[in-house]
Amino acid sequence: MRILSPSKNLFLTITTIAFAHNINAQDQNLTLNQDPKFEQLLNEKRKINTSINTNDTYRIQIFSGKSEEAKKTLSDFKRENSNIDGTIIFSTPNYKVIVGNFKTRIEAERNLAEIKKRYKSVFLLKPGK
Repeated sequence: MRILSPSKNLFLTITTIAFAHNINAQDQNLTLNQDPKFEQLLNEKRKINTSINTNDTYRIQIFSGKSEEAKKTLSDFKRENSNIDGTIIFSTPNYKVIVGNFKTRIEAERNLAEIKKRYKSVFLLKPGK
């Protein structure tokens, strides 16, 4: 292995820096052509997202357990209460069936009393939970 003298080492360093200074990355303009329906879909999604506001509503959990049982519980609930929304949320290790979007605690507690008649482990979820 050959060792360079300090003057050759300095010369090589300065030369490398000079060449590297003039190197440019890709300088090109990019034109993006997208389907107008894409923007329309994004606007629809934005409208839906603003209308879904679950952080300030009361909800009721009616089940926590295995996936198949959660699906059956939700379908039974929707069959009996078609006017109340419901969803399944996975929270390790259980699937939870959450129903309702109640704006006030009073409205949620009224529905909770009715739902308790049919389901055994039911409780109210406060907003932001």
